[in-house]
Order: sequence, then C-alpha cells, then structure tokens
Amino acid sequence: MITRAKEALKKTSRLSETVLGFSPIGLKRFANLPRFLRDVREYRNQDKSGQFPLRFDQLYPILSDFYEAAGATRGHYFMQDLWVARQIYKARPAEHVDIGSRIDGFIAHVLSFMPLTMIDIRPLPVRIEGLNFVQAESATIAEHFPNGALSVSSLHAVEHFGLGRYGDPVDPEGWRKGVETLKGLVAPGGTLYFSAPVGRERVEFNAHRVFSPDTILAAFAPLQLAAFAAIGDDGEFSEGGDPRALREAAYACGIFVFKRAH
Repeated sequence: MITRAKEALKKTSRLSETVLGFSPIGLKRFANLPRFLRDVREYRNQDKSGQFPLRFDQLYPILSDFYEAAGATRGHYFMQDLWVARQIYKARPAEHVDIGSRIDGFIAHVLSFMPLTMIDIRPLPVRIEGLNFVQAESATIAEHFPNGALSVSSLHAVEHFGLGRYGDPVDPEGWRKGVETLKGLVAPGGTLYFSAPVGRERVEFNAHRVFSPDTILAAFAPLQLAAFAAIGDDGEFSEGGDPRALREAAYACGIFVFKRAH
C-alpha cells in the first residue's frame, strides 16, 4: 500500500511538472533555502583573501545536495551498468555490440577494457576512442551484422522503442520488434545482456513501458536464461532468484543474461 502511494505521488509530481512547470516534490528543496542563505553569509564573513569573492549576480544555488549520501548509487543505471560490465570483463569476448545503452555509464565501463560497437537511433556528435558508433533504426540493424555477434547488450533501452520519445516513429509493437532484433543479433553460442523496468505491466507514455517478467522470458525464447540480477523497489541490488518474483513490483529493474545454444 505504501509503495503504491509513493508511486502515485511520483506520477502526480511528474504530471504537474510537465503541465504546470513545477513539481510538488521539488518544492521541498526550498526548505533548504535558509541553510543556503546562512552559508552565503558565513562565506562572506570568512572570506579574507578576496580571491574568490562572492557576488550576488553569480549565485548558483543547489538546494538538494545538503543531506545526500556520497554519489548516486541507488538508481537502476549505476548498478546495472557496473554489474553487466563486470560480466563482460569476466567473459572476455573478442567483440561486443550494444544497442541503445547509456554512454556515460555502461559504454564507458566497457571501453575501459575493450573496444565495442554501439548502435543508436540518435546521433553521437563526438568521436570516442575505441567506440565504433553506428546510427541506425532497429529494423536495419541486422544489415550491419549479417553473421551476428557473440556478445550483445541492450540496457534500459527497449522499453522506449516505439514511444516517440527519442524521435523514433510511434509503434505500439516497437518493443517486440526490438526484442526480435536483439534475438536475431545473437550468434550461436552467444550471450545477450538485457535489462528493462519490470513489475506490473503497463505503458507510461511517452516515458517507458514496464514489463511483466513473464513477458520478457516468453519474448526472448528460445534463448535460455543463464543469470539474473535485479534492483528492487527499495533500491537494493540482488543476484539470482526468480524473475517472476517481481511481477507485482512498482518499478524494479530486471537484468537478464540470455544464452543462445550452439
């Protein structure tokens, strides 16, 4: 009950921010304004050298970090990117192909120990050493890899396919077509690392879909599940277990490692 109430509050906050331009949850940051003003006064009183003088026309208030823990480690992306990159490092594949994962997380991790190819519908305006970037839509990916690949990943990407959020055509079946593309890309004996939001199945247009774990397992057949990890609604990371245990989650992250038979 509490989890669903929190979920409803977040949705209301997102809608308010989109339509009205402000978030009720975001308003709580202003509770830290007195602390900020106190720090301004303290800085001015202690500044003797004048090398970095405080000027009111150059204030840049950040009101949300006063009581945060060191770094952001409780979101889906941090733990999934790190865990999957470690699995690939252990496997040491000769090549790796990714579709749509985050560059400043997972892709960066993998690039630290091997080159890879990344495919995305969006352009990449910078050149990155070791990264072979291919701009392509899901339907044309097979043309670039006629023989498939032995190591493939797609993390927190397929849930967006066909929702128009990133300039792609609206297609309610976009996610399913994306899954078929991924399956077709995995060569015999190959491995697929896949993640997506899991829980009570729904679309939250145009942000993402949330999949039932059963939907993912069925969609990726005949690939076999070789390993599983998850980030639950409580933000805690866990390895192993049955993906179906997350059927009633609000917004968990399921990380699936699939294998194709030789």
